[in-house]
Amino acid sequence: MTGIVGVHGIGKYNYYVEAGNSVQGAAEAMRLKWDRYLRAALGGEARTYFSEVAYFSHLLHDGEPSDGPQAFAAMNTSAQQVLTGWAKHLGLGEHLTGALRTFTGWLLTRLDTRSAAFAKLFAPEVAAYLTDPVKRESSRQVVADVIRKNRPKVVIAHSLGSVVTYEALWAHPDLEVDLLLTLGSPLGMRNVIFERLLPAPINGRGERPKGVKRWVNIADKDDIAAIPPNLRSSFTGVDVEELVNLDWIDFHTAEKYLGCPALDPHLRPFLT
Repeated sequence: MTGIVGVHGIGKYNYYVEAGNSVQGAAEAMRLKWDRYLRAALGGEARTYFSEVAYFSHLLHDGEPSDGPQAFAAMNTSAQQVLTGWAKHLGLGEHLTGALRTFTGWLLTRLDTRSAAFAKLFAPEVAAYLTDPVKRESSRQVVADVIRKNRPKVVIAHSLGSVVTYEALWAHPDLEVDLLLTLGSPLGMRNVIFERLLPAPINGRGERPKGVKRWVNIADKDDIAAIPPNLRSSFTGVDVEELVNLDWIDFHTAEKYLGCPALDPHLRPFLT
């Protein structure tokens, strides 16, 4: 297979810590895992599918703990705004008034265990990317550099990684990709991500990056990050949309998405 570049999503800071604060170590650990995950979808003998996974999670963190009650108590205003905007898509808190911090505290008590654990990762990382210009540009540059170095035919971007990849490809129009495969993407999430994209959507619509020949979007029907799961209503140039049913617990993990049979027909043309 022509080398694939992967772009990870939220919650991957632990790879950096476990690799002794090594970006290369974190990226390689993720690449090995993603190879195993993708093999589940494609079958056959073990082989190298990914040339590299673009690793940027360390750029969105300040080294503070990201779990436990203290993380919520320390959540900054931008992260709280992301959390509340996201939660409204889940049908929580539309009519609640009051201070933002009080609101988020109330909101977190309404979330079940799975959603609360997800919120610990989603809100701070998305907020860090969208509201800090330095972190945003650094993350986009990492993705652009990895694509430029590897010259892949295929880029597979998961979760927040689809947002970073979308912006990186627009910011670097010289980069060309035959297939952009977005998995569990929050790109279309209104009042949280969509309106903040760079370049800004025009007349309520974004557009496939010019260097991308084909865009396939796959989302689990219950993925609470991929809201809405279909991107065609918000973006022109999405060639294929597939709604899948991965797992009622692991509704957003890269393992489940990369192991999904729906990937096979889209990647098969790139098998050699």
